[in-house]
Parts: sequence; C-alpha cells; structure tokens
Amino acid sequence: MERPFSTSKVSVEYFDPHDVFKLLAPGLVPRLPLRHLHWQSHAGPLRSIDTLHIELIPSDDKSAVTSSLSPLRQSESATSTASRDDGFQTQQLGVGGIEAKLSSEAGDQSASRNNVPVRRHQIPGLRRTPYLKVLLVRCDDNDSYKGHVRQEIREWIKVNTPSSSSKKNTAENHDAFEWLIIHVVIPNTVAATQPRTTGKSDVTEKATAASRWRPGSSTLLEKLKSDFASSGKAAADRIAQIRIGVNDVPYDSLPRVVPAVPSGYTESEQETENAWTDLVSKFRGLILSSFDMRVTQYEEDIKEKDAQRTLPGWNFCTFFILKEGLARGFESVGLVEDALVGYDELSVGLDMIVQDEASGASESSTNALLNYTEELKQIALKAKTAITDPEYSDGEEVVDLQSSQSSAIQPKESYDDIPISSTKKPYRDMIVANNVSVFDFRCYVFARQIALLLRLGNAWSTREELLTKLKEQQEGLSHGVAPRAPPPKQKENEHEDLSMLAEICRRTIEFIPAVSQVIRRDLFAALSDTAESDEDDAATTVQESPVVTEVVDNLVASFAFSIAQQILAQTSTKALPIPPSTLAPADGHEPKAAIPEPKTMMHPARNSSLRVGTGGAGAGRPLPSPNVFPSGRRSSTASDQGVSSTFLKVGLEELAARRAELYILSRNILEECGKKRGWSDGWASVPVVSESTMVDMVDIDLGSDDKPDTEKETSGPREAIISISGINSKLLSTALDNSEDFYRLYEILTDKALRHYTVASHTHSVQSSMADIAVLKYHLGDYSSAASYFWRTTPFFGESGWSLLELSMLVMYSRCLKQLKRKDEYVKVVLKLLSKAAAAEKDRQRHRLTLRIGKQNDVDYPDSSAIKGFLDDLLAEAKTLPNEMQMPLASFFSSIEVDGPPEYHEGRDSISINLNLTSLFVDDFKIEKARVRIVGTATRSHRDIWFELSEPTTIRPGKNKLKLNSNSAIPGSYEIDKVDLTASNLYLHHERETGQPLNKAKDVIKSPYVTIYHRADTLDVRLCASKHIQLDRNNTVDMELDSGWNDLTGAEVRVKAATGGLRLVTSEAKCLGSSVDFSKKPEGGLFSFETIPRGTIVRIRFPYTVEQEILSVSIRVEVSYTTEDGKFFLSKTPAIQTALALGVNVQDVFKHTALFSRFTVSTASSSPLRLFKSELVSSDVFDSEFGVPPSDPVMIFPRQPASLLYKIRRKTDVKINAKTKKTMYLKLHYSVLEDEIEPLIQESLTKSLQDTPLRPYARLVCSTVIPHIQRDLTSHDLERAALLGSIPTAFLSTINWARSFAGLGRAPDGTEYAQALASFLQTWQAQNPKLALTSSPPAEPRSILIPVDIPSVTIVHTADIRLHPLPSYSPSSPDHPNPNPNPSAEMTAVCTNQLLPATLHLRWTRIWDTASGPGPGPRFADLEFSYELTAPQDNWLLGGRRKGHFVIPGDGGGDDNLSSTAETEAEIPVLLIPLREGRLPYPGVEIREVVPPTTATTGDGTAAAASSITAAGGGGSAGASTGSGNAVAQAPGQAQGQGQGLVHCETDFRNLGETVRVVADRERVTLSLDASGAGGGPLVLEVERRTLEGRVVV
Repeated sequence: MERPFSTSKVSVEYFDPHDVFKLLAPGLVPRLPLRHLHWQSHAGPLRSIDTLHIELIPSDDKSAVTSSLSPLRQSESATSTASRDDGFQTQQLGVGGIEAKLSSEAGDQSASRNNVPVRRHQIPGLRRTPYLKVLLVRCDDNDSYKGHVRQEIREWIKVNTPSSSSKKNTAENHDAFEWLIIHVVIPNTVAATQPRTTGKSDVTEKATAASRWRPGSSTLLEKLKSDFASSGKAAADRIAQIRIGVNDVPYDSLPRVVPAVPSGYTESEQETENAWTDLVSKFRGLILSSFDMRVTQYEEDIKEKDAQRTLPGWNFCTFFILKEGLARGFESVGLVEDALVGYDELSVGLDMIVQDEASGASESSTNALLNYTEELKQIALKAKTAITDPEYSDGEEVVDLQSSQSSAIQPKESYDDIPISSTKKPYRDMIVANNVSVFDFRCYVFARQIALLLRLGNAWSTREELLTKLKEQQEGLSHGVAPRAPPPKQKENEHEDLSMLAEICRRTIEFIPAVSQVIRRDLFAALSDTAESDEDDAATTVQESPVVTEVVDNLVASFAFSIAQQILAQTSTKALPIPPSTLAPADGHEPKAAIPEPKTMMHPARNSSLRVGTGGAGAGRPLPSPNVFPSGRRSSTASDQGVSSTFLKVGLEELAARRAELYILSRNILEECGKKRGWSDGWASVPVVSESTMVDMVDIDLGSDDKPDTEKETSGPREAIISISGINSKLLSTALDNSEDFYRLYEILTDKALRHYTVASHTHSVQSSMADIAVLKYHLGDYSSAASYFWRTTPFFGESGWSLLELSMLVMYSRCLKQLKRKDEYVKVVLKLLSKAAAAEKDRQRHRLTLRIGKQNDVDYPDSSAIKGFLDDLLAEAKTLPNEMQMPLASFFSSIEVDGPPEYHEGRDSISINLNLTSLFVDDFKIEKARVRIVGTATRSHRDIWFELSEPTTIRPGKNKLKLNSNSAIPGSYEIDKVDLTASNLYLHHERETGQPLNKAKDVIKSPYVTIYHRADTLDVRLCASKHIQLDRNNTVDMELDSGWNDLTGAEVRVKAATGGLRLVTSEAKCLGSSVDFSKKPEGGLFSFETIPRGTIVRIRFPYTVEQEILSVSIRVEVSYTTEDGKFFLSKTPAIQTALALGVNVQDVFKHTALFSRFTVSTASSSPLRLFKSELVSSDVFDSEFGVPPSDPVMIFPRQPASLLYKIRRKTDVKINAKTKKTMYLKLHYSVLEDEIEPLIQESLTKSLQDTPLRPYARLVCSTVIPHIQRDLTSHDLERAALLGSIPTAFLSTINWARSFAGLGRAPDGTEYAQALASFLQTWQAQNPKLALTSSPPAEPRSILIPVDIPSVTIVHTADIRLHPLPSYSPSSPDHPNPNPNPSAEMTAVCTNQLLPATLHLRWTRIWDTASGPGPGPRFADLEFSYELTAPQDNWLLGGRRKGHFVIPGDGGGDDNLSSTAETEAEIPVLLIPLREGRLPYPGVEIREVVPPTTATTGDGTAAAASSITAAGGGGSAGASTGSGNAVAQAPGQAQGQGQGLVHCETDFRNLGETVRVVADRERVTLSLDASGAGGGPLVLEVERRTLEGRVVV
C-alpha cells in the first residue's frame, strides 16, 4: 500500500547523473506550478486546468544513467503519521532532495543492468507512477558528446522507455509516461559559445549517417535532436537546452579553463527566457499526453469490467479500486469535478450492491460485504458491560469507531474531533481484500467526497495543503544563489466557494440518517452474532433488550452528533457574517463552564447584526412543526425570503441555511436523548386550545399480518435503561450529565441555528427557532425572557396560518405578562388572544359548513374554557386606559349583511335598515353605540349617510339583528363602507373599498348594497335653467324647494358649485312668486328660511358665471331642515344643460341709404325648435323694419334653419356720443320639442299613478324614465314627432324595467315592487301608444335676447357703370334706331369688337360711420381714394380713364356732408370693347385709399400697404354680398397725431350680377366642304361682316 499522496500534483521523476539539478532548480521551480492547461475530454467538452502542481522526485538510482528504472518509494504503512486527504488537516508534503550527487561508481554500468525491477501491483488503482521522466545531461563539447554522453543517453532511453517497436501492454498504459532530455549548458564551456542552431537545415528531420560525422556541421542541440528526436510530423519534441548564467553557478563549480571562443556568440536575455518558456511548454504538453493515455486505458478497462457485471466472479471491490484510480487521476491533475462525479457514481453502485444483497438478488459471494464492523462490536460490548456491571471499570481508552489502532496509539479525542476521515483505516487494503463492512465502505466514500468538495470550496485546510509543496520547494533552494526568476505571485482564490461548502452540508444532512441506519443494523448484527456464539437464548430477542437498545441508541446518537460537529467545523468560514448571540445568561451570571465551547461551536462574528423580522412576510408552505425540522433537503423559496441584497456572495444564504439545518439536526439528537431522561423542551406542556379531542397514537407494524399480542399489551411497560455508555462525544456526554447543562446546550444550538437562518433570510425558520427558545424559557420559568421572545415571534404564526399554535402561544404570553404585572401589555395581548380565538371559531364554522352533506346533526365543538371570561376582563381593564383601543370588526364578527330593503317611516323623511351580525365571541358583548356608513356606488357626489343605534344593546354569541335609523333619505344606490361598534373603551371598526366586486368568501360584509328611493310626498329640490336668457348678462338658474308633507319650522339651503370653473353669485338671489322669503340676506351660498308650510313650493333664482363654455353645470344642494319629528337632511347634485338651444348667424349688406341684415336661426341640437315670434329692438341710432310676420309658429329642423331679413336705417337726427346706445337686440320666442316631450310624459305617468298603491314611487318612476327619453329618442324620431304632432311611446316597451327598480323589496301581498312597477309601465305604454303634442304656444315660452352690433363703416362707395344708349336694331326695321337711356332694355345684344361708350358713376356716404367720436378723426379730414377699372383680358378691352384719384371732403363735424351730392359725385367716361361671345359680366371697380406720402412710410422705413375693397366683375365675387366685409386702410406705422385714424370702407357695386350679351359680328360665312383646310378641316372661303348702322366695330 502506497503512502497517500497530495490531491493536487503529479510526479515528475528526474535523473541527474551529472549533479546539475541544483543549477537548474533556481530557474525551474519559480516557474511552477503549470498554469492554464487544456485537455480534451473523451466524453465531454474541453476541460481547463487552471493550476497543475508538479512534484519533482529524484530517481532512487544515482549510480549510473544506464541502470534500470528503480521503483518509486515503497509504500509506507497507512498506520504511520501519514497525512490525511479529507481536507480537515494540512497535508505534510515531502520534498525530494535537489542536491543529488553523482556517485563515484558512475562507470560501473554492468552492475546496474542486473537490477531486477520491483513487481507491479496487479490492480492499477493502487499504484502511483510519474507522468514524466526527465534526464538531465551535461555535455560541454562535441568530443564529450561523441565519447560517452551519446551512449549514456541511448542506454537510459533503452532502459527507462518502452521500445517503439513493441506494443504497450495494459499495465504499461495504466502507468503511461513521457520522457524528456534537458541539456544543461555550463558557463565557460565550448557548448556555451555555440549557438542553439546553425540555421542551415531543419535538424528535426532525420539526418543521414554521413552527416553525423561531418566535423563542425552542427551544434550540440542539433546533434541531440538529430540522434534522439522522434520521427514523424506529430511526434513530440523531447529535447530541450537550458543555459546557466555565470552568476547562477557557485564559484567552486565553474570551469577554471576558459576555451577559445572562435564565434564570439553570447545569448541574450530574451533568448534565455524563450528557452525557459519552451521547456515549460514541453512539460505541459508531455504531461497532458501521459495523462490522456492513462485516462484512455482506464476508461477502456472500466467499460470492460462494467460489461462483465452479470458474469460469475465479478467483484465490486475490484471494480471500485479500478474506477477510483481514474477518479484519483482526475484529482491529481486538478479536475476535481470529474473526480467527484466518479465517486458519486461509485456511491450509487455501492447502494445497488447493498440493496441487492439485502433483497437476496445477488447470488455471488464475491460481492458479499461484512455484516458488521469489528470495532463497532468492541465498543458496543464494552458499553453493554458498563451498563450491566456497575463495578466494571474500563481502564483503557475507548476504541475509535473507524480506527484499527490500539488505544495506546490512537488518542482518545481523535474520534471526537474527526469521526469521518479516509485515512483512519487502511480502507483501500480492506476493499481489495474484500474485508470491509457496509459501514466502513460508506464512510470511506463519503470521506473522499467531502475531501473533494472541500477542495472545490477552497476551504482553509485544503488550500494550505495545496500550497505546502510549492513552499517547501522554494525554501529548499541553495542559499547564497539568487534565483534567476522571481517566484510568481500566487493566483489562488483566497475566498471560499460558499456554494461548495453548502453542498457539503447538504450531503451531510442526507448522509447522517442513512449511515445511522447502517450503524444500527451493524450493531444489532454484531451483538446477535455474539449471542449466537455464546449460545445465549436471548440471541433472537437481542433487539428487544433494553440494554442493547440503549447502547445502540447512544452509539448512533454520538456518531451522528460528532459528524454534524465535524462538518460544521470544516465549513466554518469568515465570509459568513453571523450576527452575535442574543442569549443572556440567567440571573446575570456567567454560563457554566461544564459545557465547553469547542472549535466546532465557535464562528466568526461581526459588529452589526442582521435584521430579524418579527412579522410574517409572505405565508409560504406551512411548517410541519415549529420545533421539528426535516433531516433531508430543505430550501428557501423566494416568497420566504426578504429582499435579497445584491452585494451578498454567491452561496452565502444557502451555506447559512445548510449549517443551520446541521445545528437543528444536532439539537434534535440532543432532544431525543433528553426525552429519555425526562427533560422536555417545553412543547409537551404547551396549553392546547380547542383540541380536546386529540387521541393518543399507537405504532402499528404495517408489514406484519399478526394481530397485536394482547398479552404484551396488558403486560407492564419495560424498565427503561438510561446511561451515557457508548456516547463518545465529549460535548454530548457533558450535556447529558445534568438538566442544566442539557438546557444550556439546547439553547445554544437553537440560537446558532436562529442566527444562521437570519443570514439565510429564512423567515419561517427564524421565527420557529425563536418560538422554541420562547417555549423553553416559559417551561423553565424565565417569564421575562419568554415574554420578550413571544412578543417577537407570536405575530408571525398568526400571519402564516398557524392560528391554533398562535392561540397557545398567546395564552402563555398573557400568563407571562400577568406574572410580570404589566397591565397595558396584558390588555393588548388578551385582545389579540380574543381576536385569534374568534378566527379559530370562524375556521370551525367554515369547516363545518364545507363538510355538511345532506341532513346531519350539528357537531358540538368542545367549549373553549381557556378563553371564556377574557372578554369581561378586557372590558373592565379597558375602562382604565386613557386611550381608546381600536380593533378590526372582522376579528370578532364573521358576517355582516343588510336584511332586506330599508324601512321608510310614514309621515316623516326618515328611514331605517336592519343589520344581521354573527358574533364570534364566546361571551355576551354589550355595545353602547353602533354606526353604519353608506356611500353612493355610481358616484361620490351623494353625501354619505350614517345609520345609528337608538339605544345600547347586547350581542349574543352567534347571529344577532340590529336596527339602525337615519334622518337622511337621499335617493340613490349605496354600498356599506364602514361599520363601527363601541363598547366601554373598545372601538371595533371595519372599512371596505367600494366599487369593487363582492367577494363573499373573504369580505366580512356579505350583503353591502342598499337602495334608497325618493318618495312622492317628501321634501324635494329641483333645478332648471332660466327660461329667459340675455346673452350680454349672466345666466341664471331657478331652484325649486318643495316642502312636501313637512311643516318646516326652519330650513337652511346651501348651494355649492360641483363643476370646475363654476361660480355661483348667490348674493343676487331672490325668491320668485311666493309669500315665503329669506329670513336673512343670502351670503356664502346659504339661504335661510323660518317657516314653510306643507305643500309649498319656493322658487329661488340666482345668477352664475363660468370660466369657459361648457355644456352643463352641476350644483350641489344641501337642505338641513327641522320639523316636529326632529332634524332631517337632504342632499342632491342635479345637472342642468347650459348650452344654447339655437344658433344665429347674421349677414350684412350695406347700401347707400339702408342696411339689409339677414339672420339665420338654426337649432343647436338634434331636437327641432318652434319659433313663435322674432323682434329686432331698435336702438338710439338705428331703426328696423320687418315684413309680414308668419301666422303660425315656424318649425326649425337641424337641416332646415329659418331666415329673418331686417331692413335697418339710421336715424339722422341723433347725435352720437359716448352715452348713445347703438346696440340693437334680436329677441326670439321659441320652445324646444324635447323639452315639451319630457314634461308631457312625466305628467302622464304621474296622473296614471295617482290613485294606485304605487303612488309613493311616482318620483322614482319619472326619474327612471326621463333618462331613457333623452338617450333613446333619435333625431329622426323627434323630426317625425314635430311633423305629426304626437310622440310615440313604443321605444319604452323594450326596456327591462325590473332591473332598474331592483332592491325595493316586496309589497304586503308578497309581490316584488320591481315587478309591479315594470308591469305598470308596460300597461301604461300599451294604453298610451302616442301622446299628442300641443300646437298652441306655452304660457311662458323660452326667450333669448341677442345683442346685435351694427358695424361702423367710415365710407360706403357706390360704383355704377352705365352704357351709353346705342341705336337699337331689329330685323323688321333696321333703319329706325330708338335711343333708350336704359341699356338693359335697349341693348339686347352687341357684337364682338364693338365699341361701347360708358360712364363710371361714383358716389359715397358717411352715414354708417358710428364709431367716430369728438376730436380729430377720419370724418374731419379729407380722404383721398383711387379707383381702377379691371376686367379679364380675354373678356374686355378697356379704354378711357381706367385709373384715377378722387377726394372725399371732410364733414366738418356736421351732418350735412354725410353723403355725396351731385357736385361731389364723379362721372368718368370709359370705353368697353367685348372680345368674345357670350354673356359677359361688367368689369370690376377697385377702390383704395391713397395714403399721403408723409405717412406712407413707417418709422422703420418700410412702405405701408393700402387696404382696398374690390368690387368684383367679370366673374369675381362682390365683397358687399358677403356680409360686413369691412376694409381697413391704415398704415401699420401711422401716427395718431397726423389726423388719420382707422378707415373702414365698403363698396356697393351696382352692376354686380348684370351681364352684356355679346354676339359675333359675322353675317355670312362661305366654307369649302372638302378637307382642304388647315389640318384636314373645312376651308373658309369668304366671310361677310354684319353691317349695322350706328355701331363701330374695330
């Protein structure tokens, strides 16, 4: 058996016959270990080896290089002080001497050839051989090389390397290696003066024999490569040369004679570094080649052995050693993950072998493992003897469970420290010999897995082991010789991989239960074998022996406890920030020293502790028990964790959780041992609430068909044996010495688990551990500490669903507070206890309803005697508190619902509701106040309504009914959102969010909906827009207050704007048409009245303003009124339409003496209008005239507006000043058809309900039907009704009225009011299919007064083109022209190109200039204008004065010069020549104001553009016909001091719309009918013009 080797290095054997290693080592060792190696796996992706450590081993044969290969150092005994590779302690790495000397018998080569190599082991996995053999050669010149060096190298290669011609056998492949020759060049030698290569040829190729003997043809390096390099392109390069510097060789070792240097060659530092790099690269490649060959052979052998598994004679132990050899090979090169996979596969194979053996499926005796472990048997026998023989004294040390050494060699505490180690026994020898038990086998495999995981985790013990060899090699260098290269910085990861450490803990948690069963079976088998060998009759009942059971239990508990403590020590790391302990020593004294704090119980701490949450985060899966944790896997889900910090290391939380589970496992072992001694953790004595029906459980063997033996059941219980024999753990045995130490260790383990769970963010486990400590403190009578822990952990269990457990903890908590006399906290805890008890009662009720199938008797649940009476104590204590205690109502009541519709009181405006409550109290609950608030469902515009209890009452356990009253009967649909109950100083409340879907399973209010309707005789408030509107004044609104059946002794009406931007001017409010008036002046939106008799309607009108145009406004009206029955309240928020029902457009046409205004009246909505009367009210300046008014109202439709034409004249005798009223008003009297339909249907419905039992619902019916009228009547229906004079009601027949009246309850005869009202509406519609509209005007029609401002025009020009009369021509009398001054009557037609003399007549007027006031202005100054006669060029050719200027004199401030006279009018002759045939419009006249040159330029030098009015001719549009198209003639920069103001002018073109008929002047045309014309058309031969007398044609 070989000595265990380091798990992080490979061996390289060097042969140093010339003693040059000491010169090579200073440069080679600092360049180790090898880094960044890559190996292509045969069954997976490329593997990367970051670091590969090299162990340089000198050859044992130092006599000559021709000696045979000596074996590696013989196997050392495993019982020596060999190092352990389990990762717990540092590996002691041996270093071969680097100062090997050349033997004096170097020339005796024949003697060494007779050495016989040691026989290899037949199992490859048990031997260790080098991966690379290196020959260090010193050759100073060519003569030495030819004389003896070359022959020595050949002999070494022949002896130490396999022949290339012979095929390697399997054994050699298992130990495959590569070889390398290193030529060490010493300074001051001939070899040192030679270059490495000559560069003449490639020396790697095979040279001829003749070339080898050619003197001076090549260097020594080329000769070595030529003689010993392998042939082939893929062959590895096995020759390297290293030159030693002069400063790197001791003085006594330098050659004294310096040879001549003919070449003068000196190697540079870069070449030296390249040589070293090449050497390291060769090391890397050759080692990987050897490793690849070994892995290939191992995999082939393993595959072959695995295929033989079913053959007879197949042995698992041999297969195990073979496959473990592959795993150790992976481990040696740093592929720890692959090695771990191999051990995992072997562990699964071992489980299969054990399972087959247990089931009898394996018939091969070669796979049989030992039934028991001899060491366990000896320990059990000694422990059994110590129990049965009180005088027995064991003078020897306790034998270790896994050690075969004697007690004199094995220290006693070694097992207690490290129970699991792969070096405690010669496991591999035992496995090879098939002399191993299942227990030893499992322990060895687990120890190897832990060692590999510790290495992957970079744990402190393994990391120190990996670096030991490198450190020793660097320290073993020759002193006084400086290394050629500095040692590289270590790149080892100084931080542990916490994920790997967590994996170790996870595997340990799975291993301990499994190995405990193995130990138990092992011990029973060993003791049974002993009983059989002693021929004891009790051999068959050894498992029933209490002594044996106690011994086995103690051994199992001790071993499991020690394993947990060992792993906790090995996975301890400073990277785990464990918060400090919160435990305080009892009575302020230091804890006892009886329980030590060993290394396994000490962990790094930090200054600041992590937060330990006392409330439940999210309720995850329920725990199986607050003090029992599973021994298997356990992980924390994301919902159990808080917000994870991103700065935490990877695996930190998982490691903390796994270590906490190991602490809990250790605590559970301690707890089970303490139960035998009567030491409880406190949970057994916890008060249980509502669980009196628990039944003791009995264990039943499901595998046995026999009935339980009644004799055994009736016999007395076996005598319990309690002893610590077999417990080898010092910590566990100390804790079991007395109860005080037991509780102390139990507390420490629980606290450590709690702190680890805190780091892992396992909220449930933290709280459960805290509950364990709280119950233990309560059990020990430490009420102060227990209360502190209960305060932190009790809320968590309630929020996580542990209601019954929380009840028990609250009972204990309340008892602690009672003992401590803390009354304030006691009241709060009792209140919480009652709420949790109510929650438990609620769960029982829900469970009982769920399980009820068919008719079954009610289950009588046990009385909660532990809680009964707490309510009275609570109310008594609450009275003494200064503040009110508030609690959710849902904590004590399971359901609240409205029982039926509200009850309306006759003769009063009050209502009441019945509320059903289900109490969860176990005692009677006396309440003093009860209030319920309801809010509107559709909108919050309604005011909240409160219902209150009239007198105190008592609520019994179970169902109760409360009647609540309210004096606010505001109609609408409501929802309960708040319920308040008050008793003593206890305030119970419940609030819910309205508008959400009802969830009966979760919400305590099962039926929250309440519908209140407005009865016909109650007080009511109505709003409507005023019927008389004046646009230049504020709009008003009319409010009607109907007292109904109430005799009001006082009333206050408050109005508030409910629309943004609306402002109510209530200070101008007034009462209309009533004897009731305000009791005091209105202010702040408040109207006060004193006495209002019943049946009185008070109308109030007040104006309002809005910031922007809106279609409707809402006003909140609140009425507080008093009657003989008390104070009442009504609130409504009606909306009124403010949009105008009609629109008016005006079009002005200015004439010389009159203004014609056309008003177009259209409807602003889809409803038709009826226009009864129109009137244009005169002003101080203007009068109006209208034609004959229509005899019947004018119907205005959306697509058919009405047109009103008024002629307006100016009053010439009125002087205009600042106070003169110039605005006229258009007053229209009208009605909207839709507004006529709504009161018509409302009156018909009210009349039909007058004498029926449904009369109180008249307002409800009308308010329900009216919105349907507004929504369902289309514009087509309204137009049809306007034309036919009646409105059909068929559109109301398809509506589901029953849904609109839901929630009204039942009539006395049992009929639903909703169905009754729906039937009434259907009957009414059938009886009234049509309702006739009245044709007569209403008594008070709507009216609107629209201000009409006459535009001010400075000048109105009149232009008229008058054609001169020409002799008329007729075919009958062409020679008798008849001159006629009227051209239109005289000239029926003119010819093209005919000269038409005409006169342009211009005149003006100032009578429409009403804007000029006193002072200088346009009317006091002369105004110059220009005119221009324009026409299309293809229509007219114009002659004469087409352009010109004319001046209009100022009026001088009088009215005599407002219009032109014959002297101031202009007549301008012009000549018109028509150019084409047809009806040609007259040419147009464009008149502009001429700006004087002094004002034509602005201050910045820009020219001012003059405004103009164009009288369109020739197809243009006239400006006068488009309304008040005023023109402004003013320079932009004109100064007012120059006497010029704004000039607005209009032009009345009299010829607008007139045309001149133009015909061709040809009388006869002669054409040729052939195609001889241009383009193939007819040819005009002759044209004869018409000759007319008196007409000139050009």
